[in-house]
Amino acid sequence: MAGGWYHVTARGNERKRVFRDDKDRLRFLELLEEWVERFAMRLHAYVLMENHYHLLVETTQPNLSAAMQWLQVSYTVGFNRRHRRVGHLFQGRYKAIVTEAGAAWELSRYVHLNPVRVGALGLDKAARKLEAAGMGTKADAALVRERLARLRGYRWSSYRAYVGLAEAPGWLTTEELSAPSGRLSRQKRTQVYREETEAAVRSGLAESPWERLEAQVVLGTAEFVGRMQRLAAGEGAEQPQRKWLRARPRWESVVAVVERVKGEKWERFRDRSGDWGRDMALLVARRRCGLTLRELAGKVGGLGYAAVQVAVRRLAVRVAEDKALQKAMAEVMKKMSDVET
Repeated sequence: MAGGWYHVTARGNERKRVFRDDKDRLRFLELLEEWVERFAMRLHAYVLMENHYHLLVETTQPNLSAAMQWLQVSYTVGFNRRHRRVGHLFQGRYKAIVTEAGAAWELSRYVHLNPVRVGALGLDKAARKLEAAGMGTKADAALVRERLARLRGYRWSSYRAYVGLAEAPGWLTTEELSAPSGRLSRQKRTQVYREETEAAVRSGLAESPWERLEAQVVLGTAEFVGRMQRLAAGEGAEQPQRKWLRARPRWESVVAVVERVKGEKWERFRDRSGDWGRDMALLVARRRCGLTLRELAGKVGGLGYAAVQVAVRRLAVRVAEDKALQKAMAEVMKKMSDVET
């Protein structure tokens, strides 16, 4: 469905390795970059393990199935060619869990903690069960340091980008998950995220969010689970097509709404230095119209793919920290909802 949040994972066939070396991992990340643009996905978190991967994804179009088929087939073809093998690489179809947006903060931490959730560090499933039963042994300072070094040094997850240890790639969306709530500066959001994630490493990890999974397909509050069940059953007036499968608004509608909020014509503010109008139109169109970065570049003219990418990310950060921009964005989004109804 469009506008949905998903935790997506896939394992190697017979639990065999799907990433044999760093070249394989780099190739998968290159495909993720193309995947985000090609299918208008918003990728919030990822981790690549030896025989599986995890993605935290927000869709803008009802195309998750097609997107995942492209990603896994594209990677498998290259993997098989490089390693001179044939046949399936992944164990059946990928697994996707519908996730409430409010649960994404916790879920992203689960994704990022995968590299330390291993027996060698005393954090595998068996060790965590013993600890929960009060039968585990407390980790000494040396083991905690080893866990933290593993987490902070692991190159094949988005954690380092979240906590400022590496630059976030342009195709990764980090702003929405860098704090659970409240208006915080970028530096403070990074600090809070790091402190909460690493506290779990020190204490032996909290329960997995999957222990609260309903029917193996939905993760969220009871209200959210109930709403998903009603949608799946086709009950009541709230049908998927009314919200998620409706026609996407056009670029021209976004421009018209931004013009109304600003009280001036597009031509007057589009190229004005420091003006937020053009970038807000790009950000809203990216989220609501499902347009790719290249398509957006063609709409405004004079900007390349990379420049549009920077503009969208830059405004998202400004909106998070500027009350006036938050008010303007809220007004634009409200008017867009009226347009889409």
